[in-house]
Amino acid sequence: MSDTALPSRDAIVATAQESIARGSKSFAAASKLFDRPTRERAWLLYAWCRACDDIADGQDHGHDMTGVDDGPARLAEIAAKTDAALAGEVVGDPAFDALRLFAAETALPPALAHDLIAGFALDAEGWRPRSEADLYQYCYHVAGAVGCMMAIAMGVAPSDEATLDRACDLGMAFQLANIARDIAEDARAGRCYLPQEWLDEMGLSPDTLLAPEHRAALGVLGVRLADLAAGYEASARHGTPTLSFRSAWAVLAAADIYGAIARGVAALGPRAWDGRVTTSSAAKLAMIGKAYFAARRRAQAYPPSPRDRSLWTRPRNAEGGANPFR
Repeated sequence: MSDTALPSRDAIVATAQESIARGSKSFAAASKLFDRPTRERAWLLYAWCRACDDIADGQDHGHDMTGVDDGPARLAEIAAKTDAALAGEVVGDPAFDALRLFAAETALPPALAHDLIAGFALDAEGWRPRSEADLYQYCYHVAGAVGCMMAIAMGVAPSDEATLDRACDLGMAFQLANIARDIAEDARAGRCYLPQEWLDEMGLSPDTLLAPEHRAALGVLGVRLADLAAGYEASARHGTPTLSFRSAWAVLAAADIYGAIARGVAALGPRAWDGRVTTSSAAKLAMIGKAYFAARRRAQAYPPSPRDRSLWTRPRNAEGGANPFR
């Protein structure tokens, strides 16, 4: 493609902004708290992640999942376009060109992008976790790695492993909350992210999760997921003193907004899947206001402290590209 045909950065950013507006109202709201360069990079990263997820699942901005029967081919498309973008090539697909810009502007370690693709590979294979450790590995690949990439978008050095660990923790918290909220939706799509060991403990089967007689047991597991999410969320907050004020404000607002999803599932118990647990616009605004003051005093509220050793720890970049489930 000649230089005259290159899509402009402004055009790619504008398309990315449209993507986040359609795909995630919560993330879109939180991203407005960033300074402009960080906000645009967050949109670029989101656009790529959203496109990969949509290609893998046969959906449109996270909606209307249709199910797919050509998972390997879809994964190959994602991998090929991603590798081209990471190599600095113009892909001709706005979402993957968004990654090209993001990687060039942040010195993104390619291993982090490959780690996310490994998560899509698991879904393409119809993978299900057997143990709690498997669950954590999956959450890392589909969300923890994104947390690391978001931290890099905020200016965290790729070599700052301690801060990236905290960023990973936030992604883990988000994914655990999402899994808890979406148990019913996933089950109807033939997916289950609850560890088989948990299901065995409660006398449940992936095929009968939604049976009325199992709702109480399912409620117990929803609370368990919410409790795990809370632990990772608490850990993530201790990474905010290393961020700029506006980035810390956005992170703390997002933590409150997504944390409310997990807390909502826990509060509803067996009734958590009668409808979709959501956070109202008014509640989000209140959380954004609360996060402003939390960000102002983040150094006092979240002083340096050792990360909880009981929490799962992400693989380092040199190790993360391989599929750990093989």
